[in-house]
Amino acid sequence: MKAENKEEAYTALKRRKQKHNLIFIMRGKKATKRNIEPDPKFNSINISKLINYVIKNGKKSVAQGIVYESFDIISEKTKQDPESIFEQAIKNVSPQLEVRSRRVGGANYQIPVEVRGDRKYNLACRWILTAARTRRGKKMAFKLAEEIISASKGEGAAIKKKEDTLRMAEANKAFAHFAWA
Repeated sequence: MKAENKEEAYTALKRRKQKHNLIFIMRGKKATKRNIEPDPKFNSINISKLINYVIKNGKKSVAQGIVYESFDIISEKTKQDPESIFEQAIKNVSPQLEVRSRRVGGANYQIPVEVRGDRKYNLACRWILTAARTRRGKKMAFKLAEEIISASKGEGAAIKKKEDTLRMAEANKAFAHFAWA
């Protein structure tokens, strides 16, 4: 009889601990990763993602036209494969470290964190696009082409943004010990 009570008490304790631990688990389902179809011209998923980042007001055909026209401009200016120039630009702009804000003991600290692969590509594309959008004059295709070319050479506003992010992470290295979760 006592053995049964001990087992029941143990399972009840286990349930209470599980309930307590559930507080720290996120609610709902984890977001599922969607499969992106490669673009029709270059058959590349990365270029398809770039097209999706360029989209404004749901006009994918306009975004495709902008990206394809900018790739034509890149091939005319550099006399090289635009895909390889784009990949080099993404590689140059992708950050290694970034800072994340964490609240510890009533104070907010900027903690340097290594960047994941998907987020590296996302940030690189976003920085290239914002740099292209802030350039003056001309059509978006010309501005995007110029930014991609300058990023592949290690110049331009997107590279400056990467260096600023890296500099901020280096400056806050003293708080790296707070990155426990």
